[in-house]
Amino acid sequence: MAAVRTLLSRKPLTGLKSKNLRSGFCREFQTFSLPDLPYDYSALEPVISGEIMQLHHQKHHQTYITNYNKSLEQLHEAMEKGDSQTVVKLQSSIKFNGGGHINHSIFWNNLIPVNKGGGEPPIGALCEAIDTNFGSLERLVQKINAKGAALQGSGWVWLGLDKEMKRLVVKTTENQASFDPLVTKGATLVPLLGVDVWEHAYYLQYKNVKPDYLKNIWKVINWKYASEMYEKECS
Repeated sequence: MAAVRTLLSRKPLTGLKSKNLRSGFCREFQTFSLPDLPYDYSALEPVISGEIMQLHHQKHHQTYITNYNKSLEQLHEAMEKGDSQTVVKLQSSIKFNGGGHINHSIFWNNLIPVNKGGGEPPIGALCEAIDTNFGSLERLVQKINAKGAALQGSGWVWLGLDKEMKRLVVKTTENQASFDPLVTKGATLVPLLGVDVWEHAYYLQYKNVKPDYLKNIWKVINWKYASEMYEKECS
């Protein structure tokens, strides 16, 4: 999915080159690095505090990347050895940590400071699609907030494009879902906008009042970015 791949920072892993694996495939093994935020940590205040943003980015997102790279290296070694048991065991770690990296890379781009356009409603094709599929932007926001508040434990709420059905959908995914945020809900679903409802995204500021976090985050949502992704996927 090109829209997702462009968000990720990758670099070759020193000392590992492309090799013919026992499975018969030849692959370039790469590691992933933490992407820079397109704004300062404090730029989303008072909606999201600078402290939360720094911890979320430098600690939580970085941890997913560190563990993802470690699992990918172990997978590379296991495949070279033909160790099928280890290959299978590593899938859950790759899915969880890889999903954490992709989800957060999308999330950072879904946010933007108020003085840079945060909260400004979508226009053009995405606006028309929202009205067609949900009735209005207000009803879409209400739907996403309701699903986010009702989500038990950790997870995400997504506005996605179902390319097969050619319509917008709202979906929830538990934890980090999978390597692609919406792949478990359908192979043709493309994430346009994701709201992180893990406690680390809001608890230091909003404590256990998750609905307040969900209500306020729309003040810094980057609808322009979502619109660009929508138009790209529809072209």
